[in-house]
Amino acid sequence: MTTTIDAPESMYRSVEGLGVWEHRGKVAAVGVGHSPTSRRWDGKPETTVGAGSILSMRQAMDDAGVSPDQVDGLVIVPVTTTGAHWPEGEPLPMDVVNAFNQTDDPLDGLGQLSADWLELNMPELTNVKFKMHAPGCMSAAIVTAAQAIGDGLAETCLVVKGWHNLIGRYNHGGLSAADPVSGTVAIGPGRSLWGPPGCYGTALQFAQYCHKYGKNHDMMAPFMQNSRRNGLMFPEGYWYQHRPEELPPEDYLSSRWIAKPANLFDNDIPIMCSAAYLFTTAERAQDMKQKPVYILGHASSRGTARSITPTLEEVEAETGSTGRKIYESAGITAADLSFENMYDGFAQFHQFHVEGLGYRGMGFGDALDFYQTDISIEGPNPIQPSGGNIGSGRSRFWMHTDSIQQLQGRAGARQVTGVKPEVAVSGGPMPLGGNFTVWSATPD
Repeated sequence: MTTTIDAPESMYRSVEGLGVWEHRGKVAAVGVGHSPTSRRWDGKPETTVGAGSILSMRQAMDDAGVSPDQVDGLVIVPVTTTGAHWPEGEPLPMDVVNAFNQTDDPLDGLGQLSADWLELNMPELTNVKFKMHAPGCMSAAIVTAAQAIGDGLAETCLVVKGWHNLIGRYNHGGLSAADPVSGTVAIGPGRSLWGPPGCYGTALQFAQYCHKYGKNHDMMAPFMQNSRRNGLMFPEGYWYQHRPEELPPEDYLSSRWIAKPANLFDNDIPIMCSAAYLFTTAERAQDMKQKPVYILGHASSRGTARSITPTLEEVEAETGSTGRKIYESAGITAADLSFENMYDGFAQFHQFHVEGLGYRGMGFGDALDFYQTDISIEGPNPIQPSGGNIGSGRSRFWMHTDSIQQLQGRAGARQVTGVKPEVAVSGGPMPLGGNFTVWSATPD
């Protein structure tokens, strides 16, 4: 078994001025796989995050028409939750643990995931020579895998991210369960029982935004309705599979506040699911079952705030810089984008992403007015055709899947028709801190 290493920061393009990505158009996505979604883990071995990840990886290989012995690379995100961790001292369900081949950590495949565990439980992967852990979410894993293939570290690479959602409230273990909580942790977003909800930072920035530009919360309604509409056309998503409910403006606007001016629907719903992609070189992609989708470039944000949460000015400065890095890496301009699939875990920071991109000529302060126009998949200005996390549940990977499928022409009912899908951008998670990929139907 080969050694798994952590992705070094050198794999990420996090500063301006680096020019066009040296591997532009030389790496392609050719396969997609998804596990079913669920609200929470039901305690069964076949529905663990490990089992779901294996399922998605096998689907991605089958989708691409690649045999397991052709896979020589594996990039995963080992962290599998933004919510409840396995409670310290809580007995493990050994029947579930023993249903799989184990590493030296019994939480592997249950409350976390490692490349070693996946290799142990997928004996068909006989030729993996490159294994790497990427930080954070699928956006980081995609960038890592693209760079690895471009650099010749692998030729055919599986990229996987799994999420588990255990019973219990977010962050209910560890420090958050302790009686004394000191320092800034006690007032940090989502980090303790006494702290504010996770969306409070976004709510503060959104309140600043509305004050500065003369906007209001009600102007978010068309974006929210559009996101849910698109999500209900995403068969792998939570709302499609379990709660096929539209989100009319009146329901959105009457929802209770979580951290005013962010309401219940401005927060994505936590779910359990896994996704995998099959990446390879542009040359090898010509022989695969699906149409290749080429990566033109990637960029990363490493912005920092001067205080506990970023100010609006810090967010706008960083998203503007990120937009410039994205276009610089891919050798394109904002006018080349057919659509955007930027992250939206808290709905009210999606506009920071699209304004930073200058999507359809937007400047700072323009997005909420833009939401009042035709942003549907049938119109000339598609906004988030994936539906994002608002439309399909918290996964942080719907936007990547949709970008690939749109450019392959197999996005089904949510296929963009108002423009020809040629170039797209996806990524996240946060306006300060994230990884972004530019996808193209052609390598040029």
